[in-house]
Amino acid sequence: MPYSAILFDLDGTLTDPKLGITRCIQYALSELGYKPPDADELLWCIGPPIKESFSRLLETSDNGLIDQAIALYRRRFSTIGLFENSLYPQIIDILQKIRFAGYQTFVATSKPHIYAKQIIEHFDLSLLFDAVYGSELDGTRTVKGELIQHILITENLTPSTVVMVGDRQHDIIGAKLHNLTAIGVTYGYGTEEELKTHGADLIAHSPEEIKKLLVHSS
Repeated sequence: MPYSAILFDLDGTLTDPKLGITRCIQYALSELGYKPPDADELLWCIGPPIKESFSRLLETSDNGLIDQAIALYRRRFSTIGLFENSLYPQIIDILQKIRFAGYQTFVATSKPHIYAKQIIEHFDLSLLFDAVYGSELDGTRTVKGELIQHILITENLTPSTVVMVGDRQHDIIGAKLHNLTAIGVTYGYGTEEELKTHGADLIAHSPEEIKKLLVHSS
């Protein structure tokens, strides 16, 4: 087996968080006195660090205003939004098969790890991962490359034996920065063009295709 560990992005890869993320962004903007866009106009916000998204939405680099928006977002997200979420079909089955094939599995998300752990527990996925990694509430490790480096060091993983699976360019950029193999998934919120442009080695159009790329006996 050429690979030994798989890093999975969370939003747009394991779960579909559209409802929770878009409603929390709308809530934050409304509370700040802005007219929020419709949910479908906020899909680009799923995946990137939330600070980047609010900077673009508010058309500002004022950290005070951005921090206010993030605090309002989290007020709703921490109690309601993180559960307005659904697992993509087949995820549990493919994770079980990938684990059975002998891989270590980790969650690698820009989302704060305290929320990521709650989501993984909510969907009863805890036993299917060796560990859940995310950012800190102060913004540390929201950049996927920094997060991946932290995981590689903490878990003592050899980059050439690790695969990153994700749906946005941030996942691919972070993976290639550390010489990981990158599988881009198109059923989330990134396009095949976006993923390939940033160097995805392989493309999966469904969770089942991730398994087929990794578990060759299937």
